[in-house]
Amino acid sequence: MAADDTDLFRPVTPVRAYQRVAEQIEERILSGDLPPGSRLPAERELVNRFGVGRSTVREALRVLQSAGLIRSRPGDPLGAEVLGVSPDNLSQALGRLTRSSVSTLGELVQFRMVLDAESNRLAARLHGADDLARMREQITRMESLSGGGPASLHAFSEADALFHRAIAEASGNSLLGLCARAVHEAVVEVIEKKIAGVTDTTAWMERSIAHHREVLAAITAGDGPLAARLGRTALHEYYAEHVEPETRELLAASVEDH
Repeated sequence: MAADDTDLFRPVTPVRAYQRVAEQIEERILSGDLPPGSRLPAERELVNRFGVGRSTVREALRVLQSAGLIRSRPGDPLGAEVLGVSPDNLSQALGRLTRSSVSTLGELVQFRMVLDAESNRLAARLHGADDLARMREQITRMESLSGGGPASLHAFSEADALFHRAIAEASGNSLLGLCARAVHEAVVEVIEKKIAGVTDTTAWMERSIAHHREVLAAITAGDGPLAARLGRTALHEYYAEHVEPETRELLAASVEDH
């Protein structure tokens, strides 16, 4: 072995029993053997099946609960409830990232710009009649809320999210739909604060509705490039002034035509 080859390896950390227990349960959840809504065996049964102590099982359950995969209460005779993978897990993780030094709000918004643009482009090519009906339904809902003032902001934001979720799901890629929902939920507070700070909320909502109509028209016409461009430019207009100054260049770069 060459002298400098010693730098290729580092000491290993022994894996604890609770990690192995958590890994096995997580694998069964992700494979679908333990679907959402099902129950894990009670703690005593898990102790017997894994051949470990109760403290090991409880630590494994705490790890799985922190990951959002289960809901557990110590000593629950029914066993922990399986939650499975959901957009909530992802949106919470994204929210934590933006509050940490690992990522920024600007990076999260840029990520959504990329997701929305590609979702719009694919939806223009792959949508079905039911997809278009779902999009129209949410625009109609937004229209009904546009004169409701501040009290309707949350419902308006929800309709906005459902519109974009319908687009992402029309793209035919379930991961795009999952990520689109998670990213929206991670920045939804920013959306509502922006609208709340606008003097004329009705006018702001009307502009938003007009944008959604343009996107729907582009998707209906099968114009993918236009649908993608509309997605990028709208998000840039909504968020550019609210992200960190040092990340605004990221948004500007993403709004350019490809």
